[in-house]
Amino acid sequence: MRGALHDLSARELIAGYHAKRLSPVEVTQSVLDHIGRWEPRLQATWLLRPEAALEQARAAEARWARGEPLGPLDGVPTTIKENIATRGDPMPAGTAATDLRPAAVDAPPAARLKEAGAVILAKTTMPDYGMLSSGLSSFHVLARNPWDLSRTPGGSSAGAGAAAAAGYGPLHIGTDIGGSLRLPAAWCGIFTLKPSLGRIPIDPPYMGRAAGPMTRTVADAALMMAPLSLADARDSMSLPPEAIDWSGFDVGVEHLRGLRIGLLLDAGCGLAVEPEIRAAVEHAARLFERAGAIVEPMQPFMTQTMLDGMDHLWRMRSRVDMNALRPDQRAKVLPYIRQWADSAEGFSGEHVFRAFSQFHATRVAAVAACAGYDYVISPTAPNLPAAAEAPSPTNDPLRPLEHIGFTVPFNMSEQPAASINCGYSSGGLPIGLQIAGRRFDDLGVLKVSRAFEQIRDPQRPWPEPPRD
Repeated sequence: MRGALHDLSARELIAGYHAKRLSPVEVTQSVLDHIGRWEPRLQATWLLRPEAALEQARAAEARWARGEPLGPLDGVPTTIKENIATRGDPMPAGTAATDLRPAAVDAPPAARLKEAGAVILAKTTMPDYGMLSSGLSSFHVLARNPWDLSRTPGGSSAGAGAAAAAGYGPLHIGTDIGGSLRLPAAWCGIFTLKPSLGRIPIDPPYMGRAAGPMTRTVADAALMMAPLSLADARDSMSLPPEAIDWSGFDVGVEHLRGLRIGLLLDAGCGLAVEPEIRAAVEHAARLFERAGAIVEPMQPFMTQTMLDGMDHLWRMRSRVDMNALRPDQRAKVLPYIRQWADSAEGFSGEHVFRAFSQFHATRVAAVAACAGYDYVISPTAPNLPAAAEAPSPTNDPLRPLEHIGFTVPFNMSEQPAASINCGYSSGGLPIGLQIAGRRFDDLGVLKVSRAFEQIRDPQRPWPEPPRD
């Protein structure tokens, strides 16, 4: 075991608790102290409660002393994205327009983490309604990227991505409807899995929405999947319970031998892939080939019409939501979001229907394009992270989704897709590789991600808080 306590993985912590070499209280205090050094600059958390966390840690320590851990995460510091309900806490959804009322119950992911013994440090921040790939919010303080504080951590799981990269404990959970797990994972250099739709029960469920682990390692994400994927009847879209041995993720490089992998370098829509990102993904593809995988170039299957259709339907949904607000509430919504929603005012019924049809068209195209491959690799994002203050990479509410062409199709096709770091820009910013699998093959995506973790180039040290 090595490194500062706040840098240890969840698996290292659990092993240390088992052997009585580590104390959940000491670990939690170390993480809280580390957060205290980072948070004035990073601003990734909301409802950070040191005393409540230490109380949970003391209870975990007593259980370990009796040899009766509560579950597989007992005593491990963890954060939860703000839009995942935790009992007794309000859920602003990133916007100052929300009337703050305490949640009556824990949402399924929060309930499973607590049942597994996780020490809940804080909620993590997000932008208004989760509709931006940044940390810009009318409610929360602006979250920043620990690799470069002038850059965004991505979004909408903005605080979670920043917290994972900065070492706010090993375990974090976010949500994703078009890239909100994978984009911050790519821009913060961490690992995430957007699981198959319904693999992790969530409430409320809706088309494309998934919750998923955000961690520094594939191993810690797999550790989280065991409790998170347990059944919960509140999710009407959840998958049938399945006995998946998540510990089976830990394969060697030989696992890649003979796999047929599609290489997608053009999303077919949105922003062009920046040269440094393309070079990093091409290098990753060569590493797969050296390990014995069969890598074949893919033609793009998304179109701008598909991307625009999803954008326009979401604009109309947001406009309906905006119209339901009181005038004083509406005035508090981030102006970028208001302008985006208001642009749907002139959409006809036919236009909205045709926009909605693009969700299914995207699903059909993605499944057909991936059918000939075991897995598909691509850039997670076509661009490096934008300025922290920018609501989106284009900073244009009429072209707001130009960066999600690689991620959003796998929400609509319900396929699992991970993001794992595969290199760095000349300026030292992380670059994410997306690994997508067939529907329901969540464990397979973890296995390929674990194999890539072993063949990728050496990783740079995690960022440390600036010294005053």
